[in-house]
Amino acid sequence: MSRAFVKENDLEHAGIDIPERPLSDEPNYVTPNGLKLLHKKIDALEMEREALKQKKDDPIIKQKIAMIERDMRYYAARIESAILTSPKEEDHSVVLFGAKVTVEDKEGKLSIYEIVGEDEADLKLGLINISSPIARALIGKEEGDTAEVQAPGGVRRYEVIAVSYV
Repeated sequence: MSRAFVKENDLEHAGIDIPERPLSDEPNYVTPNGLKLLHKKIDALEMEREALKQKKDDPIIKQKIAMIERDMRYYAARIESAILTSPKEEDHSVVLFGAKVTVEDKEGKLSIYEIVGEDEADLKLGLINISSPIARALIGKEEGDTAEVQAPGGVRRYEVIAVSYV
């Protein structure tokens, strides 16, 4: 009988073909806090994997374990490629990686951004990826300079109000 007519359990091969997470081609700059976060993610995944190993005969659990191990490989590669920076040692008058920048838009609205690596970025917390358009526009600026950012609605201008390193 042809295998085309045999109904296999969809979970029979669960977790076998989980694709690897893509790694960025950009340099992997990290702040000291960003490196700690990467290590914490691996530790949390390790704990999750250990908790699931007791039920490893379950196909769904096998798939979850495979996904956790894939994520662990991803974070291990990110740690391996990390370029640790020391923001406190930077020129505090210029916006560079690791800077906390206060900017003002043309409406007078203030925003604070910290320029971090892609694994640490979280816009809700004001942590922006160094590869983002606004970070690229701010790099190299000093207090009083204007940064122009190409946004979907057109060019947005921000005045750099303050630069600090934490």
